[in-house]
Formats: sequence, C-alpha cells, structure tokens
Amino acid sequence: MSTPNALGLNVVIVISEFNPVITESLLNGAMDAYLTAGGKEDDVTIYRVPGAYEIPGTVKQVLANQSPDAVVTLGAVIRGGTPHFDYVAGECARGVSELSMQYDIPIMFGVLTTDNLQQALERSGTKAGNKGWDVMEAAIQTSAVYKDIQSQSN
Repeated sequence: MSTPNALGLNVVIVISEFNPVITESLLNGAMDAYLTAGGKEDDVTIYRVPGAYEIPGTVKQVLANQSPDAVVTLGAVIRGGTPHFDYVAGECARGVSELSMQYDIPIMFGVLTTDNLQQALERSGTKAGNKGWDVMEAAIQTSAVYKDIQSQSN
C-alpha cells in the first residue's frame, strides 16, 4: 500500500484518560503518524473522556455536531480480576463498530484490550510497535479509500 497522505484531512481523536501512561503513548504515536503523513496539527481535534466506556457516546456527539474526515478512538482496557473488563471492552468495541457502519467516514477502533499492563505497554510503543500509529495510519488510508469509492459513484 502507498504512503498515506493526511494533508487537509480533518481528524478527531477521542481518547480515554484511564491508564494515562498507555493512552498518552498511543496519542503520541497517532500524532506522529498523522504529521509524518503530511497532516497539520491544527487539523486534529482531541476530546478526552474519563474511560473507554464513554468513547462511543462522545464519537456520536462529534458526528452529530461536526464534520470530520475521520475519527480515531484511543484507549486501554486492561483485564482485572472481575468481569468489568468484559463489559467495558465489549461495549466500547460494539459502540464504535455500530457508529462506523452508520456514517460515511472511517471511525477507527484504537482501544487496546489486553490481559495485563505489560501487553499494553508493548502495544503502545515498545516491542509490538505503537497501535496509536497503526490506527491513525489506517484511518488515513481508509479515508482515501472512502473518497475514491464516493468519487466513482458521482
């Protein structure tokens, strides 16, 4: 796949503040990917929410009140000793997925769901790369695909 081009691409990032060591690293990765792809920092709007459970509702509010080219969600839900993980991770994923099928822009799921802190650390900037970078790159590429499809139908 060719190098994505983010020039002029208006992106909203909705990020959970829970597990900030992880989420801030994901945000740094996402912004690095966006800027590396030619995007301008002024074309990114960031909304911070308390946790992953609040991400889908916030994305819905963004889409009802703004017109971004893409939305990137970032967060980290780490399994604990209770079923809380299953509810939060599942509802967040379901909500983002439903919104992505209702709207004509990429809405990307960049919420880590890991068994432990070490896995989250690895996916937010060490051995396994930075999933914030990966999800932003995917948002830029998917936005180009959507625009290509839409232009062919006109």
